[in-house]
Amino acid sequence: MENILNEEQAELLKRTRDVLGQLRDALADTAASAQDRSALVESIRQLDELFLLVFAGEFNSGKSSLINALIGHPLLAEGVTPTTSQIYLLKYGEKKQQRPVEKGVWEQTAPIEILKQLVIVDTPGTNAILREHETLTAEFIPRSDLVLFITSADRPFTESERNFLAQIRDWGKKIILIVNKIDILPGEAEKEQVIAFVREAAHKLIGDVQAVFAVSARLAKEAKAGYPRVWQASGFEPLEQYIYETLDDDGRFRLKLLNPLGVGHKLVRKQLAQIEADLHSLQEDRQLLQDIEGQMTYYNEDMQRNFKARLSEISNILFEMEKRGDEFFDDMIRLARIPDLVRARNVERAFAEKVVADTPQQIERRVSELIDWMVEQDLRQWKAVADHLAKRKEDHRHRIVGEGGPREGTLAYDRQRLIDSIGTATRRAVESYDREQEAEQIAESARMAVVNTGLAGVGVGVGVAIAVAAHVVWADVTGILAGLAAATLGLLILPNRRRKAKMELAEKLAALHNTLAVGLAEQFDREMRRSAQRIEDTVAPFGRFVRAEYDKITQQQAALIELEAHVVGLQAQLGGR
Repeated sequence: MENILNEEQAELLKRTRDVLGQLRDALADTAASAQDRSALVESIRQLDELFLLVFAGEFNSGKSSLINALIGHPLLAEGVTPTTSQIYLLKYGEKKQQRPVEKGVWEQTAPIEILKQLVIVDTPGTNAILREHETLTAEFIPRSDLVLFITSADRPFTESERNFLAQIRDWGKKIILIVNKIDILPGEAEKEQVIAFVREAAHKLIGDVQAVFAVSARLAKEAKAGYPRVWQASGFEPLEQYIYETLDDDGRFRLKLLNPLGVGHKLVRKQLAQIEADLHSLQEDRQLLQDIEGQMTYYNEDMQRNFKARLSEISNILFEMEKRGDEFFDDMIRLARIPDLVRARNVERAFAEKVVADTPQQIERRVSELIDWMVEQDLRQWKAVADHLAKRKEDHRHRIVGEGGPREGTLAYDRQRLIDSIGTATRRAVESYDREQEAEQIAESARMAVVNTGLAGVGVGVGVAIAVAAHVVWADVTGILAGLAAATLGLLILPNRRRKAKMELAEKLAALHNTLAVGLAEQFDREMRRSAQRIEDTVAPFGRFVRAEYDKITQQQAALIELEAHVVGLQAQLGGR
């Protein structure tokens, strides 16, 4: 084609090739189907071939007859049954012959002058008995440069024709509507009525059409066969004149470029729509990740607040023990109780009963409750994440109903696979969560925190540590009382000994409280980090996927928007918009 172009046309052709080549490369990186990419590649290839004039319509609408009338030769078979079961490419050749060129496509050559300028395509009927006929036609439409769609005057604009025209519209093709067999109508009023009906129906369905013609292919053939008196009645002259004027050198060039540009524009709009849907879905995924992150933040805050409250309960138990100790010393270390003070075993027993009492058991119980609470909350958080992911998966399933499920390698497929894997991991974590084992692990860590302070030996519980601490306190107190028993009785000695006993008890209990609080807080923080890390590790692959896909798709969107602007600009310059 380059050999017959002027400078301006050559530049337009070069720009069209460049833009469509960039679009082809851009679509290769998207989720565009192989069929769509192939249609674009094929339409680009058509730039190097003759103009492609495609005839389409229902069988028995007279396509083959109309083509024979246009070229002035009975080249194609005609009949009332589907005579065209393949796609036929009518090309110029020195002799008349047929040969297959690809699946479902035959090439018919003949020494006919009009075929030197263009290739005429005869397609199977859109309502042919064999459904593959319609498939062949539908797949061939993207390759056409101009479509002549034939409907019959006795059944104009049928449902199958509407559906097929909608497909042509989606590809952005230039369409000429031809109402054939107009000679079967009784008068001009009926002809005008049919033409008006077809024109209005076409306008509602596909917008503006290039032109609408009413013809009789039968009369046109008779006229060209030697009966010129029926030529005017055939209505064929306006159609031929339009075709020859429209398909002059400049017209064929414009339509030749508008064809692949129309295909490219359709595909870029289709892919941008898919990208919009993908970005919307990814935004929902980002919201899901933000929800999980927010849940973890609130979970941590709630856990910290509740932990402090539970730690305060343990502090209150030690505070109550200290109060009982003060009361015990007030009652015991005075002149009237000197006989009792010298009996150390009795005093120690009384101290254990009245001061220590059930403090070890209370603290042991509170620590166990704290541990059980931590384990329960950890499990509950896992369930919350699992439920959130399950809901997201369900929402996604509803969105793809009727699409046969996502294809492998698509965003929907990869997202669903990751959500499934995360859901499986969280479900497995919840189902295999061993509360007793988790509780024992935390309890052991708490015991080790006590062991590391030197208050108790390996393997003892927190309650035993309390009892040991109380015994140490009592040992110090008995040292005070021993000094008291050996000293001269006096009013100043007893108050000093009492204050010292109280101070010793307060210091020992404060140290014990600090040991427990620090040990439990450290273990609590470790468990919180461990719980958060496990969930984060589980969700992290999905988070990385969403971020990467969002960045990739937004870049694709920007590139396609720019290419669309170039395509639309070229269409406008060629008079296609």
